[in-house]
Amino acid sequence: MKEITFLKQNADKWQQFEQMISVKGGSNPDLMADLFIQLTDDLSYAKTNYPKAKTTKYLNSLAARVHQEIYKNKKEKKSRIITFWKYELPFIFKNSHKQLMYAFIIFMVAMLIGIVSAAYDDNFVRLILGDSYVNMTLDNIDKGDPMAVYKNMNQVNMFIGITVNNIYVSFMCFAMGLLFSIGSGYMLFTNGIMLGSFQYFFYSKGLLLQSVLVIWIHGTLEISAIIISGCAGLVMGNSILFPGTYSRGASFVRGAKQGVKIAVGLVPVFIAAAFFEGFVSRYSQMPMWLSLTIIGSSLTFIIWYFIIYPIRLNRRAGKIEYSIHNKY
Repeated sequence: MKEITFLKQNADKWQQFEQMISVKGGSNPDLMADLFIQLTDDLSYAKTNYPKAKTTKYLNSLAARVHQEIYKNKKEKKSRIITFWKYELPFIFKNSHKQLMYAFIIFMVAMLIGIVSAAYDDNFVRLILGDSYVNMTLDNIDKGDPMAVYKNMNQVNMFIGITVNNIYVSFMCFAMGLLFSIGSGYMLFTNGIMLGSFQYFFYSKGLLLQSVLVIWIHGTLEISAIIISGCAGLVMGNSILFPGTYSRGASFVRGAKQGVKIAVGLVPVFIAAAFFEGFVSRYSQMPMWLSLTIIGSSLTFIIWYFIIYPIRLNRRAGKIEYSIHNKY
């Protein structure tokens, strides 16, 4: 793209940004975070294609002003953390909903394959889950406590171990996106097959409801986070495959940054999932209403924070931008 074309396409937008910054008392954290993301994207493109142009210098100056506007009232580190999860991550995630849909579809198709394969091949569950786990679970079923696996370890040790493992799985789902998205797709596929065969195993023993009420206490957050980690990997991988108007290098840097932020944003979700698995899932005889409340609350949070809230936040930013544009 020629510099003059790039300038014409974005000049009005940049002018609106300047107006928003200059409005006394009108700084909105939601909008400022969105502006900064857009400006850094434009600046990255300009640096790559017009490194010595006046447009690049202008964008660098404008981005610095927006950055200052965001952080001028910053007093302590925790405010940056709040801003990240309240504004920055949702703004980024809104642009990743397509990849989230792809990740969800891959996982669900794999889970169905796992269910069908386990239904038609008695050895498939052992192949996927391993003989030791299947034999241990069968022994627990014979003893009358199918979910005893969640009671065999000290709560604190179990919590720490599961947290580390969950973060590792999340990182692998993301990092495998470097293999042109195929790696993240593979991780989603294998985890989906594992879950499908796992749930069918309990179904075949007449324990589907009991397994759902216990396993999904922590599994709702854990599985959702794995899918979202796969989404982060697809964001990074697709930035290599489909650079658009950016150079492939600039597109990769942009996609990698977005993917890393999504992956980092999932850490509290994995910690919460590990807490439920280490401290709550072991109470397999809890009332059904309590189990369903925990599962329902977890699912509601995932849908709200990663789907509904980003859409609302972006719409709100759009309305503010539109009103300021009309005002000026």
